[in-house]
Amino acid sequence: MTETTTFTPSGDPEGTERPTAAVLPFPLKKADPDPTAPSEGVVKPGEWEAELPDPDDPEADGLTDGDPVDPPREVYPPSAAEWMQERDKNRLPVLPDWVKLPDQRTAVRKWAVRHYSAVVGYHAVRLPLVYTPKICLYAPRGAWRWSAATGRWVFDAEGKTLRLAAVAAEDAAEYLKLSRQRNDRVRLRGIVAAIASMVGLAAALTLYVMAPSWLLLLAVATLTTTLGAVGAPADRPLIDMAKVTFRKRRLSSDIVIRAHEVAGLTSKDQTVAFPRPIGRDGDGWRVVVDLPYGKTFEDAMKAHGRLASGMDIAPTQLFLDKDETSGRRVSYWIADRDPLAVPSGKSPLLGATRVDFWKPFPWGVDERGNAVMATMLWLSLLVGAVPRQGKTFSARTIALAAALDPYVRLYVFDGKASPDWRKFALVAHRIGFGIVPKNGIDPVAHLLTSLRELKADVEDRYHRLSELPLHICPEGKLTPEISRDRKLNMPLTLFVVDEVQEYLTHPEHGKEILSLMVYLARVAPAVGVSVMTSTQKPDDKACPSELRDQHQARFALRVGAYQVSDTILGAGSYSEGLDASKLLKSHKGVGLLKGMSDDSGIVRTYLADGRDAERILTRAAALREAEGTLSGDAVGEAPAPETSATILDDVAAVLGKGEAKVWSETIVDRLADLRPETYGPWAELEPKPKAEALTAALKPFGIGTGQISRRIDGEQVNKRGIKRDDIATAITQRNQNRDAG
Repeated sequence: MTETTTFTPSGDPEGTERPTAAVLPFPLKKADPDPTAPSEGVVKPGEWEAELPDPDDPEADGLTDGDPVDPPREVYPPSAAEWMQERDKNRLPVLPDWVKLPDQRTAVRKWAVRHYSAVVGYHAVRLPLVYTPKICLYAPRGAWRWSAATGRWVFDAEGKTLRLAAVAAEDAAEYLKLSRQRNDRVRLRGIVAAIASMVGLAAALTLYVMAPSWLLLLAVATLTTTLGAVGAPADRPLIDMAKVTFRKRRLSSDIVIRAHEVAGLTSKDQTVAFPRPIGRDGDGWRVVVDLPYGKTFEDAMKAHGRLASGMDIAPTQLFLDKDETSGRRVSYWIADRDPLAVPSGKSPLLGATRVDFWKPFPWGVDERGNAVMATMLWLSLLVGAVPRQGKTFSARTIALAAALDPYVRLYVFDGKASPDWRKFALVAHRIGFGIVPKNGIDPVAHLLTSLRELKADVEDRYHRLSELPLHICPEGKLTPEISRDRKLNMPLTLFVVDEVQEYLTHPEHGKEILSLMVYLARVAPAVGVSVMTSTQKPDDKACPSELRDQHQARFALRVGAYQVSDTILGAGSYSEGLDASKLLKSHKGVGLLKGMSDDSGIVRTYLADGRDAERILTRAAALREAEGTLSGDAVGEAPAPETSATILDDVAAVLGKGEAKVWSETIVDRLADLRPETYGPWAELEPKPKAEALTAALKPFGIGTGQISRRIDGEQVNKRGIKRDDIATAITQRNQNRDAG
């Protein structure tokens, strides 16, 4: 049904065509079966048949062979640019990263000093206490073994079995031949042994008589050590191991192929290919394979556990990386031991004088020890885990980095009122602990006030950024210069809520807190206000999906089930191979990070315990005091809850009877007379800023302002104001929400 023709490669002589595939047009017709025609098997009536064109058939005129399906062979690559690009991809680095990169060189140097100093100290302590008694104990046995081995060599003991075999076989000629050979060997070896003995004895006497005492002691120690090493038992070595040797498997192509077979990624007809040799890569092996056609990186991720079993290693030792050049190419890194159980070490923030929060900062390391840099710009972060897996410490490290930037405003609220966040009172603009009122402060009301304050600030930022000149604010976006300009008052802001479920389930204010946090997580990051929430209950009741879905970045430490992992990391993460339930209980501070960058991966967060956090925050407070950026609760500037909590009642109180519409600046003046300690600063403003202050305060309640016309001295004057009906509606809705709560 097909005809084969080949395109002659360039350089091949003519007439050397080789077969290849070509498409032929097959006219199909429905043929009636002929019962008299011979056939093999049963032919069903109405079966479709293909009719091949016959060149000798006069009715086949007009039928031609089809076009070839194989493209003609071309010289690859067709251009020099592609040729260079292809070789750039395949070129291996001349020097490894730990030689080229200064930070890795420093890390290797520190490790070498730490490792070998420990080894030297280990053996130095055991030299007089353990090794010397062993040498003295094993030296006589070593002398006997050396003497016996010398005697066997001199008297040709190794040939004794051959001579006995010749006697047993009654082969006299062979025995005589071996005997003569033995006599010659013994004669020569005896002379050599006698000369060596005389020389050794003379050297020993010379050392004893003429050598200084230190040289004589050195010679005796060397001889005793040598004899002790010879006499040591094979199962009890003379020198102890200064380190534990972990179980390593030498990887081979057979093991890799077997792993893919048992994982169901290959078959007998289709196996994997190795585009580069298997080799060592740090504390593990690097293997790059090309899966069979039709298999993808996602298939390998789903078979992660079976691949690890096929390689006879733990799943926590196998890591997969995607190759951008091919969908079926997978890069494996097989660790010698579980790298996630190795502590990542102290946070580098301990040695940092200050941090630029506009730039990525060190948060932890990946499975191979490479630094992982975090950023909170333009995003919100959700952190979830079961208790006591390092959730709070991981989130606190990010907040500590923000504290070391004096131009970052911090809001910190801890739903469980633990000691972990207490020291942030030194730097936080707003801070609260727990849900139970204490010392006359209601933390839930304080949180609600802060959320309203921040929402008004975010809305104000959008307006002001759009109105700034282009030379100050190009593209209408926040810049480092704008955020550090105190006159503009738009600093980078980090809003942290630990154990957020405690606030969201509050019977009275939970719904409003949820609404405000959803708004901030969705809208605020674009103007420099980032939200970071953490929870140990990421279910729909304690932390609803409408809030979780607003977080662009997710960090999941160990959880109980893959469904919970999918809830934290986002739907579909499990199918991508991201499952935080596979992390072990020993993996403290280790989690899966998704959404902070293009890559998703494992992060072993740095540790900053309570004392470390206190040191960092003390330094941060001094830095902010020097820069003049301490504000809010950190300097005792308590917020005025009445401004946001009772402003509706205050506005209603100052409205005169029968006034349906009132100018905003008039209301501010009346409010200042009612509560001068609260609204006095507003009344001192110019008319326009005075009206804007009232507008910002009422906006969280859904009250807008409009143009109100009044005739003054015969002239029509328009100013912005509010309506009595809007105030009454907002008060009614607020009371209904409280009753429902």
